[in-house]
Amino acid sequence: MLFARFAALACLLGSAALLCDAAEVDRSPVDLVLGPDESWLATINQSADSVSLVRVSDGKVLHELPVGDHPTGIALLPDAKELLIACHHAGQLQRVKIDGEQLKLVRSIELGYLPHSVVVSKDGNTAYVSLTATAEVAVVDLRTNDVVQKIAVGRWPRHLALSSDCQTLAVGASGDRGISVIDLATGKQKFHETFMGLNIGQMQIGRDQEHVYTTWMTYRGFPLNIANIRQGWVLASRVGRVRLDANSRREAMALDPRGQAIADPYGFALTNDEQRMIVAAGGTHELLVYRANDLPLKAVGSDDHVPDEVLRDKDRFFRIELGGRPQGIKIGKDDQTVYVANYFKNSVQIVDLKARELKREIALGSPSEPSLAREGEVIFHDARRSLDQWYSCATCHFEGGTNTVQMDTLNDGTPFTSKTVLPLYHLADTGPWTWHGWQMDLSAAMRKSLVDTMHGPQPNDHDVQAVLAYLRELKPAPNPFLAKDGKLTAAQERGRILFNSKTANCIECHKGPMFTDGEVHEVGLESKKDAYRGFNTPTLRNVYQKTQLFHDGRASSLPEVLKGVHSPEKVAGERPLTKEEIEDLVEYLKSL
Repeated sequence: MLFARFAALACLLGSAALLCDAAEVDRSPVDLVLGPDESWLATINQSADSVSLVRVSDGKVLHELPVGDHPTGIALLPDAKELLIACHHAGQLQRVKIDGEQLKLVRSIELGYLPHSVVVSKDGNTAYVSLTATAEVAVVDLRTNDVVQKIAVGRWPRHLALSSDCQTLAVGASGDRGISVIDLATGKQKFHETFMGLNIGQMQIGRDQEHVYTTWMTYRGFPLNIANIRQGWVLASRVGRVRLDANSRREAMALDPRGQAIADPYGFALTNDEQRMIVAAGGTHELLVYRANDLPLKAVGSDDHVPDEVLRDKDRFFRIELGGRPQGIKIGKDDQTVYVANYFKNSVQIVDLKARELKREIALGSPSEPSLAREGEVIFHDARRSLDQWYSCATCHFEGGTNTVQMDTLNDGTPFTSKTVLPLYHLADTGPWTWHGWQMDLSAAMRKSLVDTMHGPQPNDHDVQAVLAYLRELKPAPNPFLAKDGKLTAAQERGRILFNSKTANCIECHKGPMFTDGEVHEVGLESKKDAYRGFNTPTLRNVYQKTQLFHDGRASSLPEVLKGVHSPEKVAGERPLTKEEIEDLVEYLKSL
């Protein structure tokens, strides 16, 4: 992946205007914007770290410009002359000028802390950017290019929606499983509505300005067996809305038909007349179309499957097969044309809602043959490899990481012993595997996940090697709490010394480059229900990202870890830590 990105960057920088050869690297578009007259569009391309300017009439890529690492969000300024791009791994908001058929980087605004999405005020003077790592929204003055404020929101803020009067901001905070509603006049969170949502998708505020609409996955807590999956009691998809004026229970509807579920909804849009609701389901490779004005959204008593009354009426719900992995979507002014950024197709797809079919596809550039890792990435995101296509690997491991629930996957052979989901970064370097460390063979672990967790078909050897190749290339974002030169702050240095000292003695188990000894220890966290004794020392790399810690999620923050049942003096340290020592140690742990 890194080689591909370097090759793409070298190619693009060496070109005067157009791509020198569009065949070296996957583009993997994740979102797009439409020009005001729909004569052009622009996509952000995650694998290529680029933005493409495309003429719609003939599908020609007019220009492709390198941007910061791992772009995740794009917005068009009101004058339609400039793009804002949130570059997640680079920690930047980049301003790109549209100059005829050319794109020009105007400025990079350093934000840090993993920016994800961006929206712009109606006057074009202010941008709001979600910062995933610090549970904040950065307010950027576009006249001065300065961050003028940071607003605390729920954890893992990703997608944003701004009211038409620019007074209310809705924030999809997947780390706290709900939506934060912000009063921009005061710069404070009004409330956070928790509805147990995982992987909250793109959002849109309705014309009444009273609700924000979005999609999500939900986990019901039941053991992951065939009967529970088919009942919709494990992982399932939802669409719903949250009020913006007062904290009240969300209203929702199940999206999953029996036997042919929906998975990984991400892209979302309402038509301009709000007659249709469009959802891009990445895991099942399709566009979902609903009649919006009479959807049976319920605050309580919602069904486990899409209601029969909706399913039976072909005007109220229909599916359009797209293939690949559809992500961000935009709807044309005619309310009939949908533009889809398709990640695995390396394309923009143009869908006709009236004809209910894919009409055109605009290629953005791709290799002639996918790499082994790319094949593995496709499998990782493919919900059709699961029982009745309810979920993919990516449902639980968003971008290879973790989620915010304890899941009963039956992985250790016992029901009702739920465990937090372990991130997959550095997987090959952190064996043995599973919380109890019983799995010693990574290939066997991969097969078990695809067959026993996904309840899918037995993979062949090529499939297993492809997924392992993808996971070997999978890298977390650069740690935003560590300076780019690697130098620790004074507090982090004090924490490092404490980590390695006999006082805390964290180094006793969390050692080496991955901060794990690869051993199983009994540390007083065991349950009588567990089939195995002791727990595999988890890596501390990127521990700052977690909202649930320990195998059972009993701690929701690093200070809780250091004060509770796993405090240093109860494991390998000499004494309880002081308040100041805990603060320093937390700062160091966040930098790992």
